Amino acid sequence: MAEKVVLAYSGGLDTSIIIPWLKETYGYEVIAMAVDLGQGEELAPLEEKAIKSGASKIYILDKKKEFVEEYIWPTLKAGAIYEGKYLLGTSFARPLIAKCLVEVAEKEGATAVAHGATGKGNDQVRFELGVKALNPDLKVIAPWRLWDIRSREEAIDYAMARNIPVPVTKDRPYSMDRNLWHLSHEGADLEDPWNEPQEDLYLIITPPEKAPDKPTYVTIDFEKGIPVAVDGERLDAVTLVEKLNDLAAANGVGINDMVENRLVGMKSRGVYETPGGTVLYLAHRELESITLDRMTMHFKEIVAAKYAELVYDGNWFSPLKKALDAFVDSTQETVTGSVRMKLYKGNCTPAGVKSPYSIYSEDLVTFGAGGDYDHKDATGFINLFGLPLKVRALMEKKTGLR
Repeated sequence: MAEKVVLAYSGGLDTSIIIPWLKETYGYEVIAMAVDLGQGEELAPLEEKAIKSGASKIYILDKKKEFVEEYIWPTLKAGAIYEGKYLLGTSFARPLIAKCLVEVAEKEGATAVAHGATGKGNDQVRFELGVKALNPDLKVIAPWRLWDIRSREEAIDYAMARNIPVPVTKDRPYSMDRNLWHLSHEGADLEDPWNEPQEDLYLIITPPEKAPDKPTYVTIDFEKGIPVAVDGERLDAVTLVEKLNDLAAANGVGINDMVENRLVGMKSRGVYETPGGTVLYLAHRELESITLDRMTMHFKEIVAAKYAELVYDGNWFSPLKKALDAFVDSTQETVTGSVRMKLYKGNCTPAGVKSPYSIYSEDLVTFGAGGDYDHKDATGFINLFGLPLKVRALMEKKTGLR
């Protein structure tokens, strides 16, 4: 009896040709596994396609709820953004897929798992670190690091020779990853950072110049850092993201074109469509501005950068990530309230924020009379705060350093 391997299967170019390759190269029985993270219509043909490509069976697992509640929300609460721009849409999807790979492999008695990530990318690390953390006994096969195929064009030729249909042509060979949170585009003309994205690139978001001429206002309610309602309507996590995706996309919000530093040492250019996520990040940060004290907020910015790096690098299941989650959850105890956002031609700006836990005091900050603030108190504060500078200056004057 042939050994079994479970393949993380998307139905795209790479994983479509991996099925026959695994059978031809190792004699494995290939079990395909797709995880529904909100790809939509992409999942419809997978079962028939996987079997026709040579898989013995396919699992299609609906994990949208888990994806949002256990992967997106923690990252949102942390305020984690990689290199100040990337909202980690692919990064935090991979550990969930790795978790599902391990679970299916254990259920099927498989000895190995496989993925279609290239040897130049980040996803190979994310998949394999997830497997190592959850079941280190499983063998991991990464065909892109083993076979002789060296380009997407060669991969297309390999598929055509075996009559395997693929959703990519040589005329439009973009590498795309889609889920409920975002759609990413890489490759082809985007590999030159001087090239502006072509007009037909965007598949979710209306180009800002074609968005409505009137702004759209949306109010988001949060409870302990987690979004729970849109315009007063309480929604489950998946529906809330979908609703904000629609609103933001229609107004041109959420396009991110960036050159990022990959974990493997090279720079790469990607264009990301993250409509609802963009609104949520900006709204969450606005709510924190009135509910977190200065020291906590500033330290949380440091944590956010480290958190983003951990997620980007595939260290979702690391002890440090778990420890940072505990810190973040502590900071979110009072991040409850409502934020009104204005969406207009690609821009997303705050238009109001309130919270029962607000530590913003209009009475203290007002330029008018009143309040408990005594301006005279500032004199002693400045004298003590500036004492090290004064002592240094006196020393320099005495010794002739200035």
